[in-house]
Amino acid sequence: MTERHLPQLPSRLPTPLGRRAVVVGAGSFGTAVAVLLARGGFRTVLQARTTEQAERLQQDRENQTYLPGVEFPRELRIGHIGDGLSRAEIVFLGVPSRGLDEVIGRLEDTGLSPKASIVSLAKGLVPPDGIAPTVLLSQAFGEHRVACVGGPAHAREMVSEGAGLVVASSDEELATTISAVFIRAGVVCESSNDPVGVELAGAAKNAAALAAGATERHGLNAAGAAAGHIFAEVWRFAEANGARPESMIGLAGTGDLVATALAPQSRNRRAGELLGEGVPTSEIPDRIGQAVEALESVPMLARALERSGVDAPVTRGLADLIAGALPLEGWVALVRTTVPPSPVRWRPRPRERGEGFWARMRARWLAWRERRAQQREDGA
Repeated sequence: MTERHLPQLPSRLPTPLGRRAVVVGAGSFGTAVAVLLARGGFRTVLQARTTEQAERLQQDRENQTYLPGVEFPRELRIGHIGDGLSRAEIVFLGVPSRGLDEVIGRLEDTGLSPKASIVSLAKGLVPPDGIAPTVLLSQAFGEHRVACVGGPAHAREMVSEGAGLVVASSDEELATTISAVFIRAGVVCESSNDPVGVELAGAAKNAAALAAGATERHGLNAAGAAAGHIFAEVWRFAEANGARPESMIGLAGTGDLVATALAPQSRNRRAGELLGEGVPTSEIPDRIGQAVEALESVPMLARALERSGVDAPVTRGLADLIAGALPLEGWVALVRTTVPPSPVRWRPRPRERGEGFWARMRARWLAWRERRAQQREDGA
């Protein structure tokens, strides 16, 4: 990407140059984030799972398994578990949300600085209760040290063409510092103080993309209805948990939903297509070659919606489809026949002439003037 394509960096953002970062997890997204951080000025270490994987990445200077053809910046260091952690100022967790508990324990055992910030890159929910990753991280490290990244961010496109990301944290300096490094690397990135809203938006878009993929063979109307139903159901749940509507509408929600639903290489969309073809859920991750977070997060999401009292028949139906408890024909019929609760707030009817405030004041004044006139006649 040439310099003329870089987004303009607002002068109010802090400079990221020279800060130390570690990216834990060398999958496609973790690798892409590490490349961007190094380009943007962070002194970055990409942590692989094993010494063997780290040696292979160092030798190839690219991730031939998950992000082939993307050359690592010269400044990007490669390490294995624990490398660089004690000196890291910001740690990015590019691991599936189901493994977050294990990663948290490992961070504390491998020298994490008590001042380091933790950033979740996951777009799923944490088992068994389906909580947002930043909620779990805040419990472990404190809310002011925690952030998350959302938005439409296909890994290869991020490093070659750019993306539209959202960094969310309750700490303004942390959010703007991370936004600044992405912007310097050529990626548009906005800051938010609504991390739970951004994470639930990501969970909603994964579930909606999975639903659309599972339904597409039965028509685009059905696929669109499936995605729309689930997004609306999760939206109501997010609002009940204090998330703001703009987090669901913006880049992290509908923006990411469109990107995921359109991308033929999207894991969640492809998983939905395989469900629609009758492939058992247990076989889908091996078919795709990577974990599919929606297959695990949708059942958790359905239970969380139910506990919160949110009417969510389509999310529940998708969970049943994943579990094999609802046949595809039943799922499609559910999508086609479900009428969601109306969010409409009807406008009050227009007042008839004479019903408005000033009309009432004028009527009272005329009545008063008439009484005074009558009093004068009586006195005469």
